[in-house]
Amino acid sequence: MFFQKESTITPSTNLKSFYQMVKKAVSNHPDLSFRLLHIRKQKFLILYLANVTELQEIEERMIKPMQKVSETEMEEEGLPFVVSCGQIQKTKDYAKIAAYLREGYAILFGEGFSSVIACLVPKQVERSLEKPEMETLVYGPRLAFTDSLQTNMNIVQQTITDPNLQIESITVGNRNVKEGRIVYIRDIANTDNVELVKKRLSSLNVDDVLDSSLLAQLIEDRSLSIFPQYVLTELPDRFAYSLLNGKIAIFLDRSSSVIICPSNFLSFFESTEELYMRWNMATFIRWLRFVSMFISVIITPGYVALLTYHYEMIPSALMISLGKSRANVPFPPVFEAIMLELIIELLREAGARLPTKVGQTMGIVGGIVIGQAAVQAGLTSNILIIIVAISALATFTAPNYLMGTAVRIIRFPMISLSGVFGLIGVVFGLAFIMIHLLKVTSLNAPYLAPQYPLKWKDLRFSLFRLPFKWMTNRPEVNKPVDKRRYRIK
Repeated sequence: MFFQKESTITPSTNLKSFYQMVKKAVSNHPDLSFRLLHIRKQKFLILYLANVTELQEIEERMIKPMQKVSETEMEEEGLPFVVSCGQIQKTKDYAKIAAYLREGYAILFGEGFSSVIACLVPKQVERSLEKPEMETLVYGPRLAFTDSLQTNMNIVQQTITDPNLQIESITVGNRNVKEGRIVYIRDIANTDNVELVKKRLSSLNVDDVLDSSLLAQLIEDRSLSIFPQYVLTELPDRFAYSLLNGKIAIFLDRSSSVIICPSNFLSFFESTEELYMRWNMATFIRWLRFVSMFISVIITPGYVALLTYHYEMIPSALMISLGKSRANVPFPPVFEAIMLELIIELLREAGARLPTKVGQTMGIVGGIVIGQAAVQAGLTSNILIIIVAISALATFTAPNYLMGTAVRIIRFPMISLSGVFGLIGVVFGLAFIMIHLLKVTSLNAPYLAPQYPLKWKDLRFSLFRLPFKWMTNRPEVNKPVDKRRYRIK
């Protein structure tokens, strides 16, 4: 048939051939529906996908306005001014028509027209605004981003009213195209960082990007590193605080997480809740997190190293208690520690996958029952259960789930090194981690900044949360254009 060779609409295209071409362009989609209209001696065809468009909106915004106007206004040039849709596109390409249909547009075509009018009338399927699930706060706003890009942009513009707020549209994915936004403040964010983000996003050649967490992995500096290189947040206040410090945010449609870049190592242990507390309280909590992470990495390997190779370093009174506790344990300390750590990880993973109420019960009861039974069976000692429990609790203090998971995984090679080489293995493991962190970058910025390279002025933004009168400038590590943040007289 002649219309199968056409890729664009021509003035000679009739309604039947147009419908057949669109049907072929959408691969005979079962939800493709049509509405045939005869208004003012003119024939029109409205095409839409029933599962992604709002039928009531088509009636109210397209059909009713067309029935109230004169014959002159029904011509091809005047019709876009008649329909009252929020977004209107004109095209003559069948591939674009198919793409518009999948995005929730209704296609209006009149007999004798050389192009179509696409009106956006999507069926909204999204979560309502809710409290954050991953980043819980005691103080501060209780609002989280949602899966809808449009809703998130509304939150952004209500949260940041700066006229220099810049929002740029992006698309990612070759087969399953998704829309996104790059958000930054023009006179604060470093131009080189913005251009680097755009370059990495434009160079992506992937079929689909399911979520922001996957997009972050695709554009990060070192994909083989276990440490996350970009902060993912669902909190609008953390997003706003980051942008005002010179950072850049990336939004992706159908994802409730926002990518913040660049990010350094210590930013994964910060929480916006600290801004709402007194500075001395916030500093104490921040240091508690740092110390907890260090304890989580070394406490179990240290126990294994001391009992295996360096028992002479243990005080006599404690050594007697350890001897009594391990009298009936047939396994070496390294095997005992790895076994308990694996049990803790199994309980944690099972509790996370089960329904909330069942998961909480299983985690508490399972830990108590298994721990008590393991001690009575002589498989482990009471002291090691206490140590492993402290190590597990310490990882929960990390505000960022990905960083907490990285620390949990690091414990296993550290325990293995301590079982083979003793404290020398622990020191070697810590040195290897430090060397690796020194080599990691985030958007080409040093991952350990401002500690390395050392920037004294930026230490007040990372290791401490000082009074606001001492934090008048923005962190230099982000290379902001406008360096001044507060102007206190």
